[in-house]
Amino acid sequence: MIDLERIAADKIRMERILDAPIETVWRWLVEPELRKQWFAGGATDDREGGEIELVFDHDNLSSDDVPYPEKYKSGKGHIAHEKIIAYDPPHRLAFSWDGGKEGVATFDLSPDGDRTRLVLTHSGISGPVAMANFGGGWYSHLAVLQTKLAGGTVRDFWALHKDSEAKVREALG
Repeated sequence: MIDLERIAADKIRMERILDAPIETVWRWLVEPELRKQWFAGGATDDREGGEIELVFDHDNLSSDDVPYPEKYKSGKGHIAHEKIIAYDPPHRLAFSWDGGKEGVATFDLSPDGDRTRLVLTHSGISGPVAMANFGGGWYSHLAVLQTKLAGGTVRDFWALHKDSEAKVREALG
């Protein structure tokens, strides 16, 4: 069973318990040097209405030298400029996706003892293919974050991503 649920026709939700206090997890969401290790680097304008730059270089996500799969090669080095919809340290970060054409990704953090509960909700997704793509992507990126915060390494992000995509497609039907 995969930890992903479709909560509306255009919305998915995932939840993780992370082995770090909330302030540490917040830093991994907003600080470019930490965020690039699990998702995408780029500057963050630390305010609602500001901009978050997402610089995608998945070479940063694997400890081994793993080539990009052919279907993702065009995305290497892609830079997105998204609007910050919510910025409430250390509890909530939300930003647009594809200028809002693919909705909003919202990260909600809450303490769970000495760990942190992270809930990711992505709403406004344009359709079933995009839903599966976002689900697989978020699922694998959150797995990297969880591994890094627990002190581990990810040897091959693309193998993880391929497995995540298959699990998400099955979960979403």
